[in-house]
Amino acid sequence: MRDITTSKEKLLKKVRKALLEKRDNPYPNLEDLPMYPANEEMLEVLFAEQFTGVSGQFVFCEDEVQFIENLLELAEERKWHKIYCWEPALQQMLKTYEYPFFETDKDFEQAEVGFTLCEALIARNGTILLSNANAAGRRLSIYPPVHIVLAYASQLVLDLKDGFKLLKEKYGSSMPSMISHVTGPSRTADIEKTLVLGAHGPKELFVFLLDG
Repeated sequence: MRDITTSKEKLLKKVRKALLEKRDNPYPNLEDLPMYPANEEMLEVLFAEQFTGVSGQFVFCEDEVQFIENLLELAEERKWHKIYCWEPALQQMLKTYEYPFFETDKDFEQAEVGFTLCEALIARNGTILLSNANAAGRRLSIYPPVHIVLAYASQLVLDLKDGFKLLKEKYGSSMPSMISHVTGPSRTADIEKTLVLGAHGPKELFVFLLDG
């Protein structure tokens, strides 16, 4: 008599047999092992390495003056004229040094640069932790073709869990409705497996890290 057992039935028989046979766990201590090797680098160095490795552009600044100088040089080189900044702390800094920017969303469709703060920098994988709790909201980090983030050394943490710990300490039970982690410029390889930057958001992503 011809065997009419289907491939599905054969697979299920193998699964049942495997479940009935008791075997020792080949990796009994696997869950106790650390996911990553111990980190011995400074967080600033680790973040810079990981961030630039995913096409991010990193600039370290010792103080606000150096930050403004670097920003001026970059804007002149790229011929940026429409830099949008909606967060009061950043606006105050730019006004102090008389740096021009747009503080409302007038003509926002023409924005060249979105300039924001962040919640934390995740050194392990070069990720920026953002939320909509700040005045920049959801649009400013997504719509303009260039996103510039000003971060402080005190916001550097090793892992994502440490970043969420900072959020919990800052907001308590009133967590932002949108929390996102950004690792480099937006990208896709859906079309013929060709990597394209800026497919769903900024084509360029800068982090200016301010010491202190």
